[in-house]
Amino acid sequence: MVVYTAAILPIIILINLYLKDQLSPSTLKIYFTTFILCALGWELWFTYGVYAGDPVDIRRSDVLNQFIPKHINWLMNSLADAGTISLGGIILTGKLMGSDRTVFNQWNAGVFLILLAWCIGQNIFVEMFLYFDQLSIGKDLSWAPLAPTGPWINPVLFQFDDRTITLHGQIPWLLMTPILYKITMYFQSEELD
Repeated sequence: MVVYTAAILPIIILINLYLKDQLSPSTLKIYFTTFILCALGWELWFTYGVYAGDPVDIRRSDVLNQFIPKHINWLMNSLADAGTISLGGIILTGKLMGSDRTVFNQWNAGVFLILLAWCIGQNIFVEMFLYFDQLSIGKDLSWAPLAPTGPWINPVLFQFDDRTITLHGQIPWLLMTPILYKITMYFQSEELD
């Protein structure tokens, strides 16, 4: 339910804002761009185990495979990445910095650090509590363009009880955060021109 909610609720909110004529063009551009980047950057690769990794249906339990079939896994995760994580992080960062949109008008280290903390923090939460069974030691994630370390360079960063946080699992959002910041700045400045 968490994955479906994180994937579908932002779409419902975006449609509702669009129907009320309260949706900025930059928000839609950020949403679609991050969806494509996440899907092509790692979600498709991780789902299908494209290069040197195990496909998701091998890494996780049969029950989870029934609830989130392999062939929509990448789609649900990419939708959640674009909506809940990316747009949610932008909104949260704006609120914490005291402005919804102007904080992304120019580079600001504080803005970047909040966005980074959000992106990495949510990913640690996902790795520890939501997908821990499919990301544990001995279950290799594929190499991907935004996960270039592959399963070959994947030290355990830390452990909590029997759950592990690995480098390879964190790399996509470590690399995606500055990309997200840059595209947010770009699309919002484009809207102001």
